Amino acid sequence: MAKVLYITAHPHDDTKSYSMAVGKAFIDTYKQVNPNDEVIHLDLYKENIPQLDVDVFSGWGKLQSGTGFDELSSEEKAKVGRLSELSEQFVAADKFVFVTPMWNFSFPPVMKAYLDSVAVSGKTFRYTAEGPVGLLTDKKALHIQARGGNYSEGPAAAMEMGHRYIGIMMQFFGVPSFEGIFVEGHNAMPDKAQEIKEKAIARAKDAAHTF
Repeated sequence: MAKVLYITAHPHDDTKSYSMAVGKAFIDTYKQVNPNDEVIHLDLYKENIPQLDVDVFSGWGKLQSGTGFDELSSEEKAKVGRLSELSEQFVAADKFVFVTPMWNFSFPPVMKAYLDSVAVSGKTFRYTAEGPVGLLTDKKALHIQARGGNYSEGPAAAMEMGHRYIGIMMQFFGVPSFEGIFVEGHNAMPDKAQEIKEKAIARAKDAAHTF
């Protein structure tokens, strides 16, 4: 039995969001194909995802210097403790499905905060004399992203930073398999929007059978 983290970063649901609609089609199909797998939905707009702020760095610093967790301030304990929960949950999963829209060439800031929360030395990567080495070498990941324009090729491709960023982080963590399903061009070609959406949903359902 595999454990899947279904990680969504969109304020809207599948009735309003193209990325969420394709994500729902994927995860619903995945559950049908893999009924014994555990799927955990993390709606990042509803989860407590601490920012890396002064309390976090202060708390981490105290722990590294030998201070006990119980000796941290209430703010430090709440934030550092929650970040530890998130990173432990991430490491315990076997598969990751990220669902985001493209916002300003990237993704909503809550996704960056989440990725920061799981980028932890000793858990998802480690430092060596030869440089950092990823520790999640037995995982796989998928990113479902809606893009109003066309960014898969041409001059605009260099401007897409959301899928590339998640891909870089997965590579950094040592995840050997990272794929993408894109819904793109629906804003640029509104007359073809429904067709674009339906084709992406079909691709997502097909991908769910082999993920």
